[in-house]
Amino acid sequence: MTLRTRFTDLVGIEHPIVQGGMMWVGRAELAAAVSNAGGLGILTALTQPTPDDLRREIDRCRALTDKPFGVNLTILPSVSPPPYAEYRKAIIDSGVTIVETAGHRPQEHVEDFKAHGITVIHKCTAVRHALSAERMGVDAISIDGFECAGHPGEDDIPGLILIPAAADTLTIPMIASGGFGDGRGLAAALALGADGINMGTRFCATVEAPIHERVKRFIVDNDERGTNLIFRKFHNTGRVAKNSVSDRVVEISARDGAVFEDIRPLVSGAKGRTALETGDIDAGLVWAGQVQGLIHDIPTCAELVGRIVRDAQEIIVSRLAGMVAEKVTA
Repeated sequence: MTLRTRFTDLVGIEHPIVQGGMMWVGRAELAAAVSNAGGLGILTALTQPTPDDLRREIDRCRALTDKPFGVNLTILPSVSPPPYAEYRKAIIDSGVTIVETAGHRPQEHVEDFKAHGITVIHKCTAVRHALSAERMGVDAISIDGFECAGHPGEDDIPGLILIPAAADTLTIPMIASGGFGDGRGLAAALALGADGINMGTRFCATVEAPIHERVKRFIVDNDERGTNLIFRKFHNTGRVAKNSVSDRVVEISARDGAVFEDIRPLVSGAKGRTALETGDIDAGLVWAGQVQGLIHDIPTCAELVGRIVRDAQEIIVSRLAGMVAEKVTA
């Protein structure tokens, strides 16, 4: 038995489970492992330092799996942005068939991807943004609730509300993101109107995740309270794991008159990469969501995906169905 949805049909995968496109983590070994397990693995374009490096990483992923995988391209406002158009061209020229876009004003990129026959999933944090992306012509939405790691937006809407609210208005397939890590979450997401789930933090705590074992163990040992919300004052809220660095960022940001420059040295991406690669938890920010409270082991991707699907099926077919009884009349 399998769980077939509009999303699995759209992208040609076996199970409605997508790996989040995480900076420094979305590399070939993880994406291929997720795809080989029947889900959809995602490479993170900007993890690669140049578009040519991205081309090589796509080739490396193809050498590790013959299943569908995608590439994430996140567009962020910046005074010195990376060469997005060149990364986009690398994705197109490499024959990638699935792209996840996210971030600021993606229309130029969406239009080019669609012109080349690429299936586009757009990741967003609000129903209004999802509807805008649908009008733009994307093929699917990944809707990100307040529980998520990364940037949950400024509306603070948790998945229990956001998912059905989006399902009520969208006509294209939708996957639910933020707070998912087990079969209960998958069954719940499907019940709320989603066509699958996206998991980031949960896939960090797997054998194939290309991060240090101490970081994986840190995620396992944390609970649902082990996150901080940062950048709130600057209207760019991010959810990260609670460590000495994020505690310090929260403390400095709360001061009267605090500006972003006061915390910039603490939040650089290079320091976060150091934490992930060396296992020095206090070297920089470690991005993780509230789902840490549901993560208790470090399985292979195949073990994790298989377990989630089996548990979801059991919940849907046995537990929930067993609660439905015909009304007995005298």
